[in-house]
Amino acid sequence: MAAPSGVTTKNLSGVFVSDKQSSDSTDELLRLQGMSWYKRRAVSMFNLTLSIKHYTDDDGVEHIDADQKLSGGIPGGSDNHILDWQERSCNDDVFGSLIYKTRRVSPELIEDEFLKTGWTEDTIADGVIHTVAWSDPENHSGGYTWTAEQTWGFQLVNGERQHLRLTSLTSSGKKDGPVCVRLAYKYSGTN
Repeated sequence: MAAPSGVTTKNLSGVFVSDKQSSDSTDELLRLQGMSWYKRRAVSMFNLTLSIKHYTDDDGVEHIDADQKLSGGIPGGSDNHILDWQERSCNDDVFGSLIYKTRRVSPELIEDEFLKTGWTEDTIADGVIHTVAWSDPENHSGGYTWTAEQTWGFQLVNGERQHLRLTSLTSSGKKDGPVCVRLAYKYSGTN
C-alpha cells in the first residue's frame, strides 16, 4: 500500500515491507560487505519487514529505531539511529564491527547524485535521513573494508508513494566506483 501523506521523514513510525520488484538486487552490495554466497542466497529468498519507531528524546534529539524481521517472523535484528551526526560503534550480527553516524539533511547538501535525486516534495522540504556506516578498521575480521552511504525518504514508485533507501557503497573489493542500490518498501500500517 502507498505510504500515507502523514508518514514522512519527520514521522517514519510504521511498518514497511520490502518491495523486491521495485528494488535493485543487493547481491553485489552484500558480497562487497563480506557476506557469504549462502547467506546472500538466503537473503534473496526472504522479504524484510521494518517496524519503525521514530521519536524525539527528552533532550530534543531524534531517534529512529527499527526492528527487522524476515518472512515467516524470523528475527533480523535491530537498526537504531540517533540523528545527531555523532560517530557510534556497534557489533552488527551480519556485518560485524561497524562505525556509523546519522543525521537529517537537505538533499541538496548530499554530494552523490544517486543519493540526492527523485525525492517527493515533502522529503525535500523535511530533509532526507542520511547515514554513513563503515567497517571498523580496528576490529575488522578480514575480507573487504567498505563504506556505505545511505539516504532515506519517500519517492513515487509506479505512481505509489513508497519509503526508499538509496545506498552507495565503496569497497576495497571494487576499484571502479561505487555500487548503487535502491531499496523500496511498501507501507503496511502502524505498529
